[in-house]
Amino acid sequence: QVQLVESGGGLVQPGGSLRLSCVASGSIVSIVTMGWYRQAPGKERELVARITADGSTNYADSLKGRFTISRDNAKNTVDLQMNSLKPEDTAVYYCNSLLQASWRSNIVNYWGQGTQVTVSS
Repeated sequence: QVQLVESGGGLVQPGGSLRLSCVASGSIVSIVTMGWYRQAPGKERELVARITADGSTNYADSLKGRFTISRDNAKNTVDLQMNSLKPEDTAVYYCNSLLQASWRSNIVNYWGQGTQVTVSS
């Protein structure tokens, strides 16, 4: 049973920083990508950032320069450093991973339960 567990969300003032962490646990053969998505109230879920096993990254254009994604392949973790936060960054942030859980299984998309980030004064 694969689980993605996020941590690090909370309330922060505009201009502040937060660091989100996610760990993938369970029976895992290989992880292709790990990343973060977010969903604000009344909006669709959108990509924040994604990183491959070899370290290649892609970000939502609007977030480049403020958010940084990093990954520890040995620990199956992915972090998201968020700086210069704005009220419009308020959303539930979801960890995502494309991975293979067993040698007999296909590569499947997994999601965490989400962590709330609120940017407000």
